Amino acid sequence: MAIGFVAYLAVIAVIAGYALMRTKTAGDYVIGGRSLPPSVAGLSAGASDMSGWLLLGLPGAVFVAGLGEGWIVLGLACGAWGSWRLVAPRLRAFTEQLDAAVTLPQFFSRRVASRTGLPGIVATLLILFFFAIYTAASFVAGARLFETTIGMDYEVALAIGVAVVLAYTMLGGFLAVSWTDFFQALLMMSALVVVAALAFANAPSLAGTVKPIGAIAVVSALAWGLGYFGQPHFLARFMAINRVESVPRARRINLVWMIVASAAAVGVGAGGEAYFGGALEDPETVFIALSSELLAPWMAGIVVAGILAAVMSTVDSQLLVASTALVEDVVRPVWRRLDERWMLTLSRISVVVVALIGAWIAMDPGSRVFELAAYAWAGLGASFGPVALACVLWRRTTEAGVVAGMLTGGIVTVVWKGLSGGPWGLFDLYEIVPAFAAGGIAIIFVSLLGGEAGKRAMAVFDRLTR
Repeated sequence: MAIGFVAYLAVIAVIAGYALMRTKTAGDYVIGGRSLPPSVAGLSAGASDMSGWLLLGLPGAVFVAGLGEGWIVLGLACGAWGSWRLVAPRLRAFTEQLDAAVTLPQFFSRRVASRTGLPGIVATLLILFFFAIYTAASFVAGARLFETTIGMDYEVALAIGVAVVLAYTMLGGFLAVSWTDFFQALLMMSALVVVAALAFANAPSLAGTVKPIGAIAVVSALAWGLGYFGQPHFLARFMAINRVESVPRARRINLVWMIVASAAAVGVGAGGEAYFGGALEDPETVFIALSSELLAPWMAGIVVAGILAAVMSTVDSQLLVASTALVEDVVRPVWRRLDERWMLTLSRISVVVVALIGAWIAMDPGSRVFELAAYAWAGLGASFGPVALACVLWRRTTEAGVVAGMLTGGIVTVVWKGLSGGPWGLFDLYEIVPAFAAGGIAIIFVSLLGGEAGKRAMAVFDRLTR
């Protein structure tokens, strides 16, 4: 097992070193100088949003609830396709024209011609809040991996996982993150397909994997796709792709990878339930348990590396997006005289700060990867999804509308998350559904109030679309 794992870490080290040599400015560190080829943009976009959720959370959910959780795959595929079609080409073109905006908060502020910077500040605060939760989910997945496979103490495993991610994210920035995600995406998909196939081949019966599922659960599963319109680490790949003409190819690569990998993850959960007869102490370790049972030790080591790849491929992007939003949209506007070297240094320091906050949240070993990831996914998707769509598609979107949409989406996510039951079980609906709808309504209603700010925002949109 150790051989495959060490080989994986060696590849990561080489990529980080290469990216370090190519990272000279803050722009390189944040979005890689807009140089990603479509294959890297497509695969790294997929790996950056799937994380340990794909290899631990989703198989665990299917293990417990049955194949009905597979509706998530359809929802994700539809949402990703819609985001690539509607947002990707416009966001790539608009951000370059808007004084080379390199973060989502920057784009929001410049798109609506903000004179206060309020959209950028609100967006940054929401990113920090929900990414702290999302990063914690990834750290929990990594710690549980080491705890399960080699019996390491949870806190020690957590510290090692944080250290590894920090090392290459701090050094190489976006290029290191994107190229390692490219490599990790291939590893994740291969490991899932192999283990799923072996689980089905060795399972005595699949009858227990088919369980009843209600309408609320189906809608909730499909609604995961809404999150793709507002995930900052996913949208960052749109801004970083080398040219607008590369978007269709990157979209096709991303969708093929996503469908194959997520369908295989569902297969791991269902096959694991059949193989173990539903008897597993921690359902989220079903992928690890199957690998240990069905693979040779050296292959199991590669699978363990694949799980770590899944964890790292999301947490690195989350750390980078959160830290650069803090530096670019809060620090830079206040200290305008800082040169590129200092901005690059501050970006790296802020990576450490955000990582430590996520690690603190992850200190509870009872945390569930699926639940933490679902909460953060909903918060980011509802806060930024309606705003991103409005900014690239609707001419009349205003500064006040953007702020209202982000705050409404974020607040409704938090409030709805705390509810349960209700008439017809309505409050059991995944929080992204009401939050996304409420955010969209808030944008439209407030933007239609117009005013001088509305005229400035429409002028910007007209210039971008000429």
